[in-house]
Amino acid sequence: MRLPRTRPRTLAGQLFAMQVVLIAAVVAGCAVFAYVSGSAQAEQTATRQVRAAAVAVADSPSVREAIRTPDPSAALQPYAEQVRRDTQIAFVTIMDTERRRWTHPDASLIGETFLGHTEEALAGATFTETYTGTLGPSIRVVTPVRDGEEIIGLVSAGITVDRVSSQVREQLGALALAAGGALALGGIGTYVINARLRRHTHGMNAAELSRLHDYHQATLHAVREGLLMLDGQRRIALVNDAGRELLGIAPEAEALGRTVDELALPAPLTGALLASEARVDELHLTAERVVVVNTRPVVGGERRGTVVTLRDHTELQALTGELDSERGFTQALRSQAHEAANRLHTVVSLIELGRVEEAVDFATAELELAQVLTDRVVGAVEEPVLAALLLGKAAQANERGVELDLAEDSLIDDGALPPSLAHRDLVTILGNLIDNAVDAASEGESVGAVPAQRTASQGGGRARVTVTALADDRELLLRVSDTGAGIGPEEADEVFRRGWSTHGAGRGLGLALVRQAAHRNGGSVELDRAPEGGARFTVRLPLGDRTTAARAKEVTA
Repeated sequence: MRLPRTRPRTLAGQLFAMQVVLIAAVVAGCAVFAYVSGSAQAEQTATRQVRAAAVAVADSPSVREAIRTPDPSAALQPYAEQVRRDTQIAFVTIMDTERRRWTHPDASLIGETFLGHTEEALAGATFTETYTGTLGPSIRVVTPVRDGEEIIGLVSAGITVDRVSSQVREQLGALALAAGGALALGGIGTYVINARLRRHTHGMNAAELSRLHDYHQATLHAVREGLLMLDGQRRIALVNDAGRELLGIAPEAEALGRTVDELALPAPLTGALLASEARVDELHLTAERVVVVNTRPVVGGERRGTVVTLRDHTELQALTGELDSERGFTQALRSQAHEAANRLHTVVSLIELGRVEEAVDFATAELELAQVLTDRVVGAVEEPVLAALLLGKAAQANERGVELDLAEDSLIDDGALPPSLAHRDLVTILGNLIDNAVDAASEGESVGAVPAQRTASQGGGRARVTVTALADDRELLLRVSDTGAGIGPEEADEVFRRGWSTHGAGRGLGLALVRQAAHRNGGSVELDRAPEGGARFTVRLPLGDRTTAARAKEVTA
């Protein structure tokens, strides 16, 4: 029959047992030390007491006078007993140099030989010894009685060992009481401390805590979401590898203990991390990424900190933009197919009516309008991604009544762009700029615009967006201008901030992504007023030598 496995003692229980044993050992050690020290001290006190009594008796003039009489015992016995009673010692024995007693607590022993050593005293010294005499083992002092230089007698005063031991036993009782009190207080204090520890460790034992720590560390490194924990003073208490990457904290940099303000994050993101209220799925931009931020305060009677999760939204945002572009292209193609069907019916009807020349002129005019922009884009922009983007955006703009025009000085040779310049960044930059320009041109107004200025600059022509794409040996220039109302000077510094938009909530990410992509490639974005009166955005991206880029492209191909 297998016995049931018992759960290991909790960490608090283990610490409690160890602390009780430690306190008991310390108290026992202190008690033993106090007992030994007390015994030695009691013996020293007894020795000093009997030595003082013996020396005092030996130095007494009355003792010297009594020794010179024919019967010393008659005068010395009452005197010695009085001294013994006053000093509470066991005996005071006065004897001659032949060790014959003149005094003794037991009067029947007067006249007999003193039991003990006297050689050192006869030589003039005072000494101490422990000796077994008529009263049992005793601590005694023997000292000479001098009359000038002559030694005329000896004095021995002593206290029994049993008397000293009884004094130590009396002290030991008090010591045991104090030790028991110390042990009880130590046990109660240890129990209170460990009860608190048990609550904080949730009753787990050391192995469970160690395993929990290992799982905790493995989870932090394995999870792909960024995790950031801030304490009550808004300092970083914990950040995992993904969190470091999303916030731009170098792997070797010390992050714990730093405040959020020291991370040099964009102001909106810093505000979200420091917010006292919870934030749910907020989009924020860092220098290179789009992150989704969720925060929740840790509250337990008082604010203890904040838990922040970060998700990388960069790739998803780019894919969303591409999907929106594809949807726009699809809608444009559907609209163009519908318009083409209408025009084809018109041509067929004109032929049926016998107006062949008018049918030819109508069809030729429509083809020429569609072919002019295509020929200009293909001839000037040999980079296929940009050319396809411009043609698709031209179709979208046309459906919204906006003319998309490519500037005459546009020129991008095949191989002019290095492989390091990602096509996705080009689509992000140019696509978002054209979309914003088409919105502005089609609406004909924008925040901060002055109506009188807009009327003077735009005139009554068709809404138009002009794109310039030019690459030389040093840089790629992408410029997009529109005939919209433009952007007021007071808004010029805010247009690239995440959330800025004239189209309501949920918009305003495009220009922020443009600046992010430009900075990621070492470029810049500028905003000024277009000659037509609208806004003009200019992006400059540095390029390497054109020959080097072309060779790199050939090698890649």
